[in-house]
Amino acid sequence: MPGNRQPKPYQSLSNSIDEEEEEDEDNSPSQDSFDDATRDEEPQEPGSSILPEEEGLSDSSFSLRISKTCVKNVLTVVLIFVYLLLTAVAIFLAYQTISDFLEKLNQPVMSVTYKEVDSFSPPGVALFLGNAQLLSCKHHYHDYIPVLVDPGKPQPGDCEFRNVTYVGPFTNATQKHAVVVRGPSDVRNKELIFMQFSLNETQEDFSAITYMLFARFSDLTKSKDKSEFMRDCERNYSTWTFSGGFRTWVKMSLVKTAGKTKEGVEFRQESSVVKFNDKRTEQTDQLFFVVFEWRDPYIQEIRLVVTANPWSSIAILCGVFMALFKAANFAKLTIQWIIRMRKRHLKHKSKELKSIN
Repeated sequence: MPGNRQPKPYQSLSNSIDEEEEEDEDNSPSQDSFDDATRDEEPQEPGSSILPEEEGLSDSSFSLRISKTCVKNVLTVVLIFVYLLLTAVAIFLAYQTISDFLEKLNQPVMSVTYKEVDSFSPPGVALFLGNAQLLSCKHHYHDYIPVLVDPGKPQPGDCEFRNVTYVGPFTNATQKHAVVVRGPSDVRNKELIFMQFSLNETQEDFSAITYMLFARFSDLTKSKDKSEFMRDCERNYSTWTFSGGFRTWVKMSLVKTAGKTKEGVEFRQESSVVKFNDKRTEQTDQLFFVVFEWRDPYIQEIRLVVTANPWSSIAILCGVFMALFKAANFAKLTIQWIIRMRKRHLKHKSKELKSIN
């Protein structure tokens, strides 16, 4: 560039191009060479001789202009490569941003939180007794269960329960009978229910009683069609068993899962089994014992969280597209500048050849 100016990107580049053309028209090397050539051809008047110092100065200024032009062209080429590299990086960043956003959108992460409560909604404990008989059901507190009195005989209890008969959802026209007991709710005072059962005879090699837990006992009492409600519960909840001759201590925990379309509630259990020392003289039936208690006062909530933030991705893409626009604009101005420089160089060269001829 003429003087000590360097090429300016974007809009200032066109201004510098116009300034360079004006300066080159005022101080063009072809005009100096043309004057030198005409002076050589015309007859010299007395006292109009050219000094050797002036010729050396003209040659040095001409070579200086050529070196500046070469440096300017080299810098232009370097800038073009730099902006091409930045454009490639911007395109890759845009592609990577879109790919990450789509991947996070299709693969949400699981967020687990714990909510502390003083009491739970009493769950429903559905017992499928078959040929077994419920002898007693009683609420206790602080994990204290008194010594059994007359095990194997009916005992007074204080539990609330419902008898429901319905057709199973997975069997054709097979009726099932369930005894639904209102579960414990006071988790701070460690409320529990203790039940005992007896079974006189069984056709199976191993005797067990199947049970099922659902979220709220009040849902059954408020339901207009209790048979349909039990069918839906059996379809959506899991079933477990406890064996005869043991005391099975079941500690429940509540898990709420929120998916993309609907929410679900399920129970997780920790159970321990202790053998019952049967001291009865007549053991004509087999005894079952089970305890239901809340494990801790925390409700576990599991939610699917989409970590992809559309606004941050849009902001990144806007920055990338702005960089691409600026790079394209600079490349356009640079190409125009190169074309003008080329035309001007050819023009100067033709003038020099004419002056020599």
